[in-house]
Amino acid sequence: MNYDELVKTAIEMTNMSYAPYSHFHVGAALLDKNGKVWTGCNIENAAYGPSNCAERTAVFKAVSEGAREFEAIAIVGGPENADGKAVIEDFCPPCGVCRQVLSEFCKRDFKIILANGKGEQKVFTLAELLPESFSL
Repeated sequence: MNYDELVKTAIEMTNMSYAPYSHFHVGAALLDKNGKVWTGCNIENAAYGPSNCAERTAVFKAVSEGAREFEAIAIVGGPENADGKAVIEDFCPPCGVCRQVLSEFCKRDFKIILANGKGEQKVFTLAELLPESFSL
């Protein structure tokens, strides 16, 4: 699977987002070493703390089904429009918590693909987005 296909899947996942508080929809598509794509969206909660980001949703789905080796993740997101759909204008990098979760299951050269509404992509390694990461 190429990065464009991963981005397309991530964009589709923004439609599954549950974001009644932030009105910011995020989608993620995680590629494992066997070529399977695991998807995720952000899921909010009124208490905020129990909310879950799209990236972690995808990782936790994959890990809960036995996947442990990953190649790349595409992440997109943006504020909702009047129809409740994401308007993806800018890049949407993972938060610090998601970066730490990715570091638990992904190698330092794991690819993080960010896309914007102009069709542009930025590709980072996990090491670039989380230098000097904490791990056991």
